[in-house]
Amino acid sequence: MNKNKVIRSQQLRFMVYTLIAFTLLFGMFGAIIFGRIQSTLYAKTDSDLTASKRWLETGGAGAERGKEPVRDKYGFPPAKGRGLNPRVIPLLWSDGHIANAEQIGFTYNHYFSEMSFDPATIGVISNVTVQGKYHFRTVSIPYPAAEGSYVQLLVNVDPEQNLIDNFKRIIILCSALFILLSISASYILSRKMMKPIIRSWDKQVEFVENASHELRTPLTIIQNKLELLQTMPEKRIIDTFENIALSLSETRRLSRMTADLLTLARADSTETQLEKQTIELDEFVNNVCGPYKEIAELSEKSMQLRLQSRTRLKADPERLHQLLVILLDNALKYTGEHDSIAISTYAKENKAFIEVSDTGIGISEEGLSRIFDRFYREDRARSREQGGSGLGLSIAQWIVHSHHGTIQALHNEPKGVIFRIRLPKQ
Repeated sequence: MNKNKVIRSQQLRFMVYTLIAFTLLFGMFGAIIFGRIQSTLYAKTDSDLTASKRWLETGGAGAERGKEPVRDKYGFPPAKGRGLNPRVIPLLWSDGHIANAEQIGFTYNHYFSEMSFDPATIGVISNVTVQGKYHFRTVSIPYPAAEGSYVQLLVNVDPEQNLIDNFKRIIILCSALFILLSISASYILSRKMMKPIIRSWDKQVEFVENASHELRTPLTIIQNKLELLQTMPEKRIIDTFENIALSLSETRRLSRMTADLLTLARADSTETQLEKQTIELDEFVNNVCGPYKEIAELSEKSMQLRLQSRTRLKADPERLHQLLVILLDNALKYTGEHDSIAISTYAKENKAFIEVSDTGIGISEEGLSRIFDRFYREDRARSREQGGSGLGLSIAQWIVHSHHGTIQALHNEPKGVIFRIRLPKQ
């Protein structure tokens, strides 16, 4: 499968998803704002229409006092007290024609002479356009004085409609601009989202290549030695001891490597759970380092313990033991005769520190930046001779991070390397 093709396809998919999300958000935001502006602009008009409608239905001020309502010749209550709002224009519809044209006079001739009644306006406040350019809010009610006739109340809303139209244009232009910006933002975000995927892809490919290489060497050795033994069936075990010993050595190395790979795989999937306990750090480190101190002395190396933390930790003893073993084993491998190894503990700023330093061969600047990478070894040939697989420090880093701490490698002057671990105190 072509890597670049897959990456481009996934990036395009992320970009489309992000663009759709941005478009929906901007669309919903614009619709909500537009709806609120429209309802706010029409609020006073609708209130006037509702009040006038109620006034006509109740028969005016006389009916409110419990008296028989008095009406003019068109059947409307007289304009006493509150009466009809001056903004409201009443049209009396009878047999499909306006019966009070004389009452509304100039307004009728100028606006409503060609208007027809719409039954959809009965009891419902709605919009109506007259002559294609004048905008009104309107509501109709049955005519109190004659069955089958209706009174239609209208209020001109041209100023409000102009504001709404202008705001609509602004919303459309802004939405178009936001969509264009969303395309750019979606592209940038899709690239950023792809970075961890590309990094994981590259690490996976590198991991598979390194694992294949590391596994191939011992498997090839074992296969060659076993094929050689197969050609000598008459030989005694003592005669083929070296071949058997080498095969067993490579088998043990394969077993350790498989165990390390399984540990890292479980760490990546968060399958491995820590079983934390309260431990005395100095006592714990002293117990772990005891056997290694004897090993160092047998190899004519010195090991010093400077345990001064006097603190307690909440940690997984098994994993912390594994961490120290990895660092001590690493220090013993890369130091020679008369070199020294030091293990220090101390507390600072509510943190507990563990340092494992040596005066061995050290490591280059490039090595310091990659020392915790899986299968990384600065001197592969020498590491293989010493039984290293390049996974130990990766496991060490995982153990420290799972305890919410940090680990770093530093140059030890004048030579050697220092591994500094910082862990939170209890």
